[in-house]
Amino acid sequence: MITCWVLAGILGAVILLHLLVEVHYFLRMFFTVFLARFCKKKIHILDEASVYGICTTTDVDTLLYHMNNARYLRELDFARADFYERTGLYREICSQGSGVVQGAATIRYRRFLKPLTIYKITSKIIYWDEKTIFMEHRFVTPSDGFIRAIAICRQRLLDCSAETVMGTLVDRGVKQNGNVESGVTQITHVRPEIPPEVARWLESNEISSAILRQSIMPTVNTTTTAMTTMTTTTTTTTTTTTTPSNC
Repeated sequence: MITCWVLAGILGAVILLHLLVEVHYFLRMFFTVFLARFCKKKIHILDEASVYGICTTTDVDTLLYHMNNARYLRELDFARADFYERTGLYREICSQGSGVVQGAATIRYRRFLKPLTIYKITSKIIYWDEKTIFMEHRFVTPSDGFIRAIAICRQRLLDCSAETVMGTLVDRGVKQNGNVESGVTQITHVRPEIPPEVARWLESNEISSAILRQSIMPTVNTTTTAMTTMTTTTTTTTTTTTTPSNC
């Protein structure tokens, strides 16, 4: 009887845990970081990293025919974690007392992934500026080499310079080239030219930001005008009701 209650308690705890937390996501992230840190070879910061995945039944869309569009962006979390660990990018950012967040992402779907299809995600840095690092990710099926989807993500660094971080990692990779599985050697510390698609994407983001600011301004102006009117009315009322005393 006690055994049944213990098993029921364990089962209930597991069910509750799955209801409150996405257990599979955190378990997979743990194993991704563990493998990247202790099992995989380190790579240069400007090299390309690859991780493999498979479209399971939990990834498919409501049509049960292909991977859900949102799953692509979710898979990029694991690809970035692998890249951060193998290149030392995240450790370098933390050593400067900073952090990193995703500021924006754009993805283009070219051909869907059917259930049980094996795919590869390639990740590499294509550009950086003073505050952000731009990464390109590609979903490739090894069977035919076709790029099923391509994404560009903007990683924003908090309280530190992306230029400084990248410069440190580039120089470190060149010095330790003998211990790094790298396809890039003797790299000069020069920021690459901004790719045209990234430049146009940044322009699109700026236009969107300007539109949002313009939509907020009328509300702010209306509130300011209302407050000014209330202040003026109060002042006028006070002046009108004040009667000088007779001396």
